[in-house]
This record gives sequence, C-alpha cells and structure tokens, in this order.
Amino acid sequence: MAKKIVGFIKLQIPAGKANPSPPVGPALGQRGLNIMEFCKAFNAATQKLEPGMPIPVVITAYADRTFSFITKMPPVSYFITKAAGVAKGSKEPGRTKVGKLTKAQVKEIAEKKMPDLNCSTVESAMAMVSGQARSMGIEVVE
Repeated sequence: MAKKIVGFIKLQIPAGKANPSPPVGPALGQRGLNIMEFCKAFNAATQKLEPGMPIPVVITAYADRTFSFITKMPPVSYFITKAAGVAKGSKEPGRTKVGKLTKAQVKEIAEKKMPDLNCSTVESAMAMVSGQARSMGIEVVE
C-alpha cells in the first residue's frame, strides 16, 4: 500500500547549499522530518549544478515521517538576468530598461524551462519568457 501523504513543502534553495537554518529547518521541522537527511540528499542531488543557482524543490512529507523531493529548473527570472548580464530587474519596468535579450536567447531559455512551464509548444513558452523579461524591464529585440 502507498504511504499516506501529510503535505507538500515548496522551497527555493541555492544548489548545494541546503542547511538547517531558515527557511529549510523550520519548514521541515513543522512536519517532523529529518532536516539533516534532507540537506545531505538535496546537496548530493544538486552538486553537479552551478553552486548558488536557486533551485525550486517540492518536498512530499509522509505520515511515517519520511519524505521524497523533486527538484525543478531555476526560475525564468534567474535565466533572464544571467543572459542579459544584469544583477536584477528594473525598479520601474514600464519606464526604465536595464538590459536586452535577443529572440535566440529567449528561445534557449524557453527550451531549458519547457518541462516546468504549463505550455505545449516552444512558441508559447517563448511568449511566457518574453512577458517575464518585459515585466523585469528587459527589452526583447530581434
């Protein structure tokens, strides 16, 4: 018989840098999960990725105090800021532009992020990435 699920925990943790301090410790502690076991497993799973890359993770907590987790791709905003070469988005996205992305870069980001996005074609994924870039004050050029 399958284990009884008691909840899901969604966190965003830098790759290879999970430790028991907040936000990881309190979130897992509330469910009675072994914090150090998760930290070791997460760090081992993300060791091949670029250190410090923000990784969304969904942790499934079971009634017997065990867990399983799924890592996802970093957020689109991370890829956009990296491709545009800026530290962060604009303070006034409608008025001030802080960087530029080409259609080729947008397509590359969309293809990387495709498994996590709720769309079926690369074109619709590109539209989502372009919209995110515009809302960050980054211009998409041909």
